[in-house]
Amino acid sequence: MLNKNNVFALLAGLIFGLGLILAGMANPAIVLGFLDIAGAWNPSLALVMAGAIAVGIVTFTLAGKRDLSLLGLPMHIPTTRHIDKRLVVGGLLFGIGWGLAGICPGPAVVLLGAGSVKGTVFLVAMLAGMAIFEAYEIHRLRHHKSA
Repeated sequence: MLNKNNVFALLAGLIFGLGLILAGMANPAIVLGFLDIAGAWNPSLALVMAGAIAVGIVTFTLAGKRDLSLLGLPMHIPTTRHIDKRLVVGGLLFGIGWGLAGICPGPAVVLLGAGSVKGTVFLVAMLAGMAIFEAYEIHRLRHHKSA
């Protein structure tokens, strides 16, 4: 059922996906060109990222001062600032995957919608990685409780 919150979530997703397409983030060749700092570097995505960071800083600053969203829902802003081994390893794995494929999660969904085989394979591999992590976490928590 489409309620007000679902409509706004759908609109936000469509705007985000359109932004990814317009910025070139859904084109693995452009992303790989940006990541190739030792070769034919394409700096265009640096401007996209700088713009996104600027918007994010303002948005999170304003959102952090609110208890409720503009839709009246509770705000859920992460407060943890702890950098641990799991965060670093996860970031490294993300970076390696991004560097190899030129795709990250948001653009993978856009590519799936566009019928891209590479995007579909990436999305399936990403979901498999998430499932493996979840299975590992369940195993780790069970083992930790019994120890």
